[in-house]
Amino acid sequence: MGTPDWLGKLFDTIDNKDADGFVTFLTEDAEFVFGNAEPVQGKAAIKELLVGFFGSIKAIGHEIPDVWEHPDAVITRGTVTYTRHDSSKLAVPFANVFKMENGLIREYLIYVDTSRLYAEA
Repeated sequence: MGTPDWLGKLFDTIDNKDADGFVTFLTEDAEFVFGNAEPVQGKAAIKELLVGFFGSIKAIGHEIPDVWEHPDAVITRGTVTYTRHDSSKLAVPFANVFKMENGLIREYLIYVDTSRLYAEA
């Protein structure tokens, strides 16, 4: 199985810190869960969360060696590298589960430990 065409485009929007582009991949009532944070519901609330998060970091980049597809879900595993505003970096493993509906993401679940992201380097 190959990687779905939309997946590379999705991660490009994330790595470009493009909250407007990101929400185009979601259903109107999508649920977004980032790590151990509370779930966020709906495109507008998700966009607001992402604008805040993207503003809190200088850059973000993903390497995704593994993708698994199921008829109603896509799972990815890789490494995300966050660049802080002081240019120090944190690379951590992540896994995402995308529950799909009509070609859009209905549930976006991110499993990652960002506890050291805002710690002093």
